[in-house]
Amino acid sequence: MIYAPKEGFGRTARIQSMEDYQFLYRKSLERPEEFWGEMAQALTWFHPPETVLDADTDQVDFSWFGGGRLNACYNAVDRHVKENPRKPAIIWAKNEPGQYELITWRDLKHNVGRVANVLKAHGVKKGDRVCIYLPMVPELAYTMLACARIGAVHSVVFAGFSADSLRERILDSGAQVLVTANEGPRGAKRVRTKAISDEAVEGLSQVRSVLVVRRTEADVPMKAGRDWWLDQEMSKHRGTCPVEWMAAEDPLFILYTSGSTGKPKGVMHTTGGYLVYAVTTHRYVFDLQPDDVHFCTADMGWITGHTYLLYGPLANGTTTVLFESIPTYPDAGRLWQVVDDVKATVLFTAPTALRALLREGDAYVKKSSRKSLRLLASAGEPINPEVWRWYHDVVGEGRCPVVDNWWQTETGGVLIAPMPGATPCKPGSATLPFFGVEPVLVDDEGRVLEGNGVSGNLCIARTWPGQARTLWGNHQRFIETYYSRFPRLYFTGDGCRRDEDGYYWITGRVDDVLNVSGHRLGTAEVESALVAHESVAEAAVVGFPHELKGTGVCAFVTLKPEFLDASTEQMMGALKEQVRHVIGPIATPDQVRIVSGLPKTRSGKILRRMLRKIACGETQDLGDTSTLAEPSVLDELLTQQSQMQSQRR
Repeated sequence: MIYAPKEGFGRTARIQSMEDYQFLYRKSLERPEEFWGEMAQALTWFHPPETVLDADTDQVDFSWFGGGRLNACYNAVDRHVKENPRKPAIIWAKNEPGQYELITWRDLKHNVGRVANVLKAHGVKKGDRVCIYLPMVPELAYTMLACARIGAVHSVVFAGFSADSLRERILDSGAQVLVTANEGPRGAKRVRTKAISDEAVEGLSQVRSVLVVRRTEADVPMKAGRDWWLDQEMSKHRGTCPVEWMAAEDPLFILYTSGSTGKPKGVMHTTGGYLVYAVTTHRYVFDLQPDDVHFCTADMGWITGHTYLLYGPLANGTTTVLFESIPTYPDAGRLWQVVDDVKATVLFTAPTALRALLREGDAYVKKSSRKSLRLLASAGEPINPEVWRWYHDVVGEGRCPVVDNWWQTETGGVLIAPMPGATPCKPGSATLPFFGVEPVLVDDEGRVLEGNGVSGNLCIARTWPGQARTLWGNHQRFIETYYSRFPRLYFTGDGCRRDEDGYYWITGRVDDVLNVSGHRLGTAEVESALVAHESVAEAAVVGFPHELKGTGVCAFVTLKPEFLDASTEQMMGALKEQVRHVIGPIATPDQVRIVSGLPKTRSGKILRRMLRKIACGETQDLGDTSTLAEPSVLDELLTQQSQMQSQRR
């Protein structure tokens, strides 16, 4: 089913028709320097760029807006204070329901200035790295912007990672200052951020200062000469702090992302290109309007929080919502309550959250009004068509376009997405490429697959301003990770299908594209078939060695509460029949494993690499388990695998 753009939405949309989109898209490919030069004018430059793009493809070295001088904090804060000093820049939705704090542009500027002066007093200067390990509190935004203001490079680590993971990132980045909190409320739990930080920096002489946010009344040990309460330090300083003139290619931040093997990769984004891309994608993908209240539920520890909670909205002068809690606290109505309370116009969340809320039924949604919403968005992983339709029909009441978008930490911003006022949508498809983005599909030998109705490895044929420039301290690893398999092409690591209409369907990581008896099956397609069954809450599908097929299909499934007492054997048979009916016999799972939970990172992504190793019986080497949100889930899976192996013997 194709969903046409909403009648009336296009009249005020920035892109009002497919003709408008196609005209700008062609221009962005045929005259990229002219196009991106015009987009860059949305920012305030202290010195305008002398060139738009300087690319050395052989060395995988791309420079955007050379000669330009600007400051990300000035663009996100100062220039809006002049026009709208009393307008809310940030609405902080605290952990407990109904508790909010409005931070105006003037408030934001002064608090950022004070934190910047604190950092300078603790020896931080241009080019130094500052590690931030904070819950979703205003000081998190203040510190990121303060780093940008004085030219320091921030590295945000999700406040929930283990001490070992935090330590590893501090060491790799060379950070000399750590900003943390005494505690971090998160739903019904309290994260012991200071205790974890203490363990992480124990014996690290490179960390000379630990600045501690006083989020709760918890008393925590403070090491003399190293630990300082941030509020006390801020009280010593003025709110005025001059901004550094930064070259467009100066680093803005490092953000670590896990690979399937090896240590985390420190993805480095630059000031000019990243900010131009963040501003441009935020404006068009979310159809920015003057009075928008942008509610992105992402944690700042992930790229979505950086681009579409902080830098994109603030640089565009948009009120943004900083959400401290979780979507299911104290119940599954929390997101809808926040939408009503803050009058959010845009809601941007992840399929994982939507599946969890769908599992609880429609009642929580329908208790709320949601009349302020005009646009819904989703990203993080492929969204199941069934979930897309629920998001559209129930949450958006059929009147809000759904913008399902695809991108990565390394891309800086959205690469494939619909234009909400123009693009007809197909549930489950990310639709069409953003301006300046040239996707290509290649087979495993690197041959470009022309035309529509093809599936292959998703690559990008040219650079774009928001692209990460390198991996911190290891450019060779950057080249090997992203440019070695298919020379001169950026390899995303994802599989993709381009349908007969030219729409892009992300099929999951290439390792998650299964070759079953010579047929390529996207795991996302099988998962969508399973989730469409009335009993299924979530599903994750992986491959395992099969004597006859080469690769077998193994489905890990969690059930909705009302089906937990059903016969396991009958349920497994019903789910196999479901996939057979929806896709065909070739996709029928060889194994259906009903489990109480799936292994996920703290950001909600399913760790399919772990499931793949378990399905293959490789339980002795599961890789990095530090990102697991619920370790007990892994224990259950390993016990189940052991029992299955014993039965086979």
